[in-house]
Amino acid sequence: MNLRSNSFDDGQPMPGRCAFAVPHPDDHVRFADNRNPHLAWSDVPEGVQSFALVCIDPDAPTVPDDVNQEGRTVPADLPRGDFAHWAMIDLPAQCREIDEGACSQGVTAGGKQAPDGPDGARQGINDYTSWFEGDADMAGTYRGYDGPCPPWNDERIHRYVFTVLALSRPTLDLPEDFGAADVMDATRDCALASARLTGTYTLNTSL
Repeated sequence: MNLRSNSFDDGQPMPGRCAFAVPHPDDHVRFADNRNPHLAWSDVPEGVQSFALVCIDPDAPTVPDDVNQEGRTVPADLPRGDFAHWAMIDLPAQCREIDEGACSQGVTAGGKQAPDGPDGARQGINDYTSWFEGDADMAGTYRGYDGPCPPWNDERIHRYVFTVLALSRPTLDLPEDFGAADVMDATRDCALASARLTGTYTLNTSL
């Protein structure tokens, strides 16, 4: 399989319009257009009955102490973990493309509850659900795509890995609030092929 995007090239920066936030000279960041990027896949194997899609940032800081703190930075060598930005399953077998902005446009405080998507597809929760827990203005269940918003003081440029999986099953038996890790676990024995595309993003204007 091959995966490409008209929104960005593999290994290159994602545009601010596809991010959750963009740099701001006074407040460090401001909300952005938060449009899902265009994605298109080809060279699909025979026998595919559905597709699944995930987007994961593998560069999320594992220690939050320095995150977005004035006068401090998040060291580049700090151990990192995964932050899920998108999880979608049951995309129909005939689907080969998702237009930019078709599943997400704008930041929704508390999260999108019924995000748009291909007919029949199901969208799970992303990790902004846990990130904003306890925030009176932003807390909620975040479903579908929400784009990059790495710490503005991070010394590392973050990567955003989009993976499309071609599956031998028409549906996946997952609960309503499934996440990207659930998708990867559920597809281990039914993935016929997969393809990846990686974008990069930073809010650190010194990088």
